[in-house]
Parts: sequence; C-alpha cells; structure tokens
Amino acid sequence: MTERELTTQALELLDRAVEAMGGQRRDGQHEMVRRVVEAIETGDHLLVQAGTGTGKSLAYLIPLIVNALTSDKPAVVATATLALQAQIVGRDVPRLLAALEPVLPRHIEVALVKGRSNYVCKQKLGGGFPTEDTGEGALFSLGEDTSVAHLPGAGTGPTSQLGKEVVRLRDWAQDTETGDRDELVPGVTDRAWRQVSVTSMECLGAQKCPLATECFSELARARGAEADIVVTNHAMLAISAFEGIAVLPDYDVVVVDEAHELQDRVTGAVSGQLSVQMVQAAASSTRKHTGVPVDALQGGAAALDLALAGTPEGLMPNGLNDTQSQAVEQVRDAARAALSDSKPDGNAAVDGGRSIARSRLNLVFDLCERLLGANDEGEVVWASRPGTFAPGKGYQKADDSEPAVINIAPLSVAMKLREGLFADRTVVLTSATLAIGESFQATAGGLGLLGPSAPKWTGADVGSPFDYPKQGMLYVAAHLQKPGFGTSPEQLDELAALITAAGGGTLALFSSRRAAEDAAAKLRKTLKVKILCQGDSSMSGLIKEFADEPDTCLFGTMSLWQGVDVQGASCRLVVIDRIPFPRPDDPLVTARARAVAQSGGDGFIAISATHAAVRLAQGVGRLIRSSSDRGVVAVLDSRLANASYGGFLRAALPPFWSTKDRAVALSALSRLSGK
Repeated sequence: MTERELTTQALELLDRAVEAMGGQRRDGQHEMVRRVVEAIETGDHLLVQAGTGTGKSLAYLIPLIVNALTSDKPAVVATATLALQAQIVGRDVPRLLAALEPVLPRHIEVALVKGRSNYVCKQKLGGGFPTEDTGEGALFSLGEDTSVAHLPGAGTGPTSQLGKEVVRLRDWAQDTETGDRDELVPGVTDRAWRQVSVTSMECLGAQKCPLATECFSELARARGAEADIVVTNHAMLAISAFEGIAVLPDYDVVVVDEAHELQDRVTGAVSGQLSVQMVQAAASSTRKHTGVPVDALQGGAAALDLALAGTPEGLMPNGLNDTQSQAVEQVRDAARAALSDSKPDGNAAVDGGRSIARSRLNLVFDLCERLLGANDEGEVVWASRPGTFAPGKGYQKADDSEPAVINIAPLSVAMKLREGLFADRTVVLTSATLAIGESFQATAGGLGLLGPSAPKWTGADVGSPFDYPKQGMLYVAAHLQKPGFGTSPEQLDELAALITAAGGGTLALFSSRRAAEDAAAKLRKTLKVKILCQGDSSMSGLIKEFADEPDTCLFGTMSLWQGVDVQGASCRLVVIDRIPFPRPDDPLVTARARAVAQSGGDGFIAISATHAAVRLAQGVGRLIRSSSDRGVVAVLDSRLANASYGGFLRAALPPFWSTKDRAVALSALSRLSGK
C-alpha cells in the first residue's frame, strides 16, 4: 500500500474508534496520525508535540496497528512511568481493540514487558536463592513463629505483617498467569515483594535457571516476541539499545511517549556508583557462596576506604586522583582474580549463591573499569554522601565522616542514543512538552539528532484542543522577593490568599518534599479547607480523594508535577512555589553546562533553563485537562516575570491569559469558587 492509502486507512480506523468510544473528532489527533504514518513509511524520525487532551495514545497506536498488518516485526511503545504503561495496556488498548477488531483482518496482540524485579521469581519461591541478609532477605522475620514450615496447611501461620504478606504472595503466585506485581490487589510493601522477586543481577538467566520454562519474566518476553505491539519503559529501551541484552524482541518502529523524560531516564539507566560497602558486600558474598579467598578484595576495600576519606562532595573535574586510581585498580584486579577463581565446574549444578556472588563481582569490576577510563570516554565523575529522608524533617544531609560514594555518568547520552536507538529503526518521540516556543532544537540536540552525521528527523506541533486564553489564567507574583531557601512567609501568605479566594480546589506543587510538608503544616492551622499532603497516604489514594472532594487541596512534589490528571472543579487552582531549576550543585548539570560553555554556547540556557522550562510546562499542564475546565495557574517565583530568562521559560507554557495583578487573580478565583 502507498503512504496515502495507509494514511487513509489509519484515519478511517481513528474515526471509527473515536465514535465507538464516545469521543470527539480532533484536528490535532488526525494530524498526529498522518505524521506518524509518514514517519513509519519514510523512515525519518519524528518529534511530535501533542498538547493535553489531544488523545495522542490513540494517535500513535492506530498507525502501529496498521503497520502490524504488513510488518513481520513488532513495534515498541516505551513510557517513562509505570502509570502510563498501566493506562495503555489496561485501558487504552482494550477499548481501542474492542472498537476496531470487527473491521481488522486479524487479532492484534499487545504484550507488556517490564524489568525482572516486577515479576515473582519461582526459583526464589522454591528456595533457589540463599539469603544474603538474615534480617532483610529471609522469607519471614526472625524471632517469632514464622518459619517456612508454617505455611498454609502446616499449622499456625506467621504473625508479622511481613510474614502475612509473603504467605499471600506465595498463594497468589500459584494462581497468577503473569506474576506481575501490578496485578496483585491489594498490593504489598516493597520489603515483602523483595522476598519473592529478583533483580537482574540476581537472576540466574534463562540458560541456567532450572525453572526458566516457567519463569514469569521469560514468559512475558516470549509473549513480546510473538506480539504485534510491545509496551515497555524507557529503562528497558536503554538496556536493549545500549547493552546488547535481549530484553526486547527485534523491532523496527518505536514510539517513545513522555519523551521529555528520555534523556534523564537513559542517563539514569547507564549511570553507576562504586562504594566501599559494595566491595565489601561482593567480598562477603564471594566468601560465603564460593569459598574463594577474598583477602585481596577486602584489602582493596580498605585501600578504597582510605583513598576516599575526606573526599569532598561534588564534581571531580579531573576524575580520580592518583591515590584513588591506585585503590580502584587494586579493587579491579582483586575482583578479576575472584571472578577467575570462582568459575563453576562445567558439570556443577546450578548454584544461586555463586551466581549472585559473581554478579556482584562483575558489577564491581565493570565500575572500576569505567572509573579508570572516565577521562578518555567523556564520562563525569563525582563524589556524594547519600543522606536520608525523614518525614517532617525532609532530606537529611549525611555526616562528612560517612564514606563517600563515587558516581559516574556519561557527559552526554546523545551519541549513545544516536548509535543505539536511532541508527537501525524509526523512532517517534511524543510528549505535551518537547518544544521551547516553536523550536525542537534543545530536545533534538540532547537526543543526538543534531550535528554531523545526524539522522533525518522532522518536528511537528499538532496543537491542543483547548482554548487556553479563555480557559486559564497565568498569574505570576512579580512583587515577591526572589525565592531563597525554603518557602518564605510572604509566599505562604500569597498561597493562603489564593486558596482562600478559590475556596480550595488547589493543587500546590513544591520543589521539595520538605517545602510541601512545612507549607501544609502551617496552612492547616490557619485555613478552613482540607489540605492533603504527599506522604499522608498512597499517591493514588491522595489523588482520588482530591478529585472526589472539590474543595480539598493537595500539596506535593515532582511526582505530582507530572502525574495528576484531575478534571473539573476539583483542580481550579494550580500553585507552583518556584521555577523547577535543577539543583545548582548537581555535578552532572554543572559538567554539562561547562561543556556547552566551552563550545561557545550558553550553558545555563542550554541545560538548567531548558530543564526548568520543560518541568514548568508539565506542572502548569495540570490545570486544563478537558474542554470544560477553567482555572488559574499561580507561580510564586517572581523570576518568571522579572529575570532576563523569564521569556524563554514562558515560551514553553500554554498561551494562558497572563497577569501580574494579584487582585485580578483573586477576583477570578472567587468567581470560579462561586462563593
């Protein structure tokens, strides 16, 4: 079929689906379908910005269905969040296929593929993995009558919450067809789930595991290999593209949804950390499960501990110093020797403990190799001391006496993406926030689509069905002082006045968990409206309560900036405490900004301001979610109005009617509240 015929077929399917699902025809959705079909047929990559309410999941799923009818390879849809994965597989795809299957020549198979830790491990349930830690790794907590002997049918069951959860998990594992954690309702704690799942490092692998034919993770991947469309996440996409691990089937088309997150998610997936504790854990595991002497590895850990003592936190612009390099070399050589000495005999039975120990050794060895070659490979190295988060106190900085952790990450993932993702397939990247103003250049550059030998791509903004100037107002509190540390009394007073005028119905987005909690605690004492705060309950529970109670407020941080879809009067005011710049002491941000400046560019605009513009647009996008929504976005950071870069940031936002007049904003909110 020609491209025109394929486009016609896709648009006809779209119209049928929209009608069957009770929706409305949207020009932007039709335009996106045309663009995606064109990209698949020409092979040119596509960056397509589709505003909230466009219905972009249907606009890319239908071209993938049309493609599946003629292609012998599956297409992949990769999302940044598990929530969107669940929405696509649990809601969008079933409704779409129900509407289209009467006119399709055959059934379309859609499979969901996640990382191994999302599935129950039958080998672990059967005792195939020795515990690494008696307190955390045991199936049941010690010190009470909760041994494995006390499973259902064997007398009294466990009395601890952990034990009860694991018994329920074991029972569920006998009945589930997928072993997918998200299908367990109600859910269990992370600690309980760790008792019945394995990480990729712990997994024996399909070639060695005696239960490979029954493995839920392997079965999911097998379904993916037979499917027409595979739904996964950005991290799995990165592993498949960069590490050569066959976690996904061979595909020739991929749609990256929430594509504004791709660069950061890929960076996270290919970053690493080396600590003294990691080396010690590898030594302990090796001694326990292989019997190999680990004196050299323990000596390396001690040398690393001394080399890192007193290392200040932050960027290490020249990489490791001589003392640190020598210690890392010592650890690397010891890990290499232990790997050689711990190889299993060819006829030896599968040994889960040995497999875990060797995985730990491999990880330590690989990290040492990366750190020693960081300068040559263009990687960024920095030291950190991970702190802790305490409710009511926020992030607690680690004491300087704590051992440092050495981090490593690519200065840029652009070339990795160009070679690993864009080279051999068609990639469609979509989000509500891909462009700054009318330009896709910043996004394209970070993804490897600019410069010499860059692959061909096009950018398209298909718009939004919403009338932003009539539906929403952007109020910037230009009279406030530039934000300092925490939330100022003046900001709190402004927030209180806005919430009072709105009569509740407020989503307040903060740059830190502590700021959200402090603001909630203080305003609960003075305001009559109900205020929910992130951490009070599960995120889904909080969002549901906020949506169900029109005069309730919800305070939270970054997960709410991108994860809330509440339509109607329940969200008539969105407040943002400050422009979401990355932390000024973030070593990777600092290194990337310096690299841009050394090339003659503006490091602040290219890195920090671009990051902030996209995140700000995501937060502002929580307000108007349907054609009937009305409301106000209030930004309590005067820099958006007064700073020289304010116009750059505002260019990324929807075209709301804007004002700096406090009285105008309060009056509009009072009218919206109807009180």
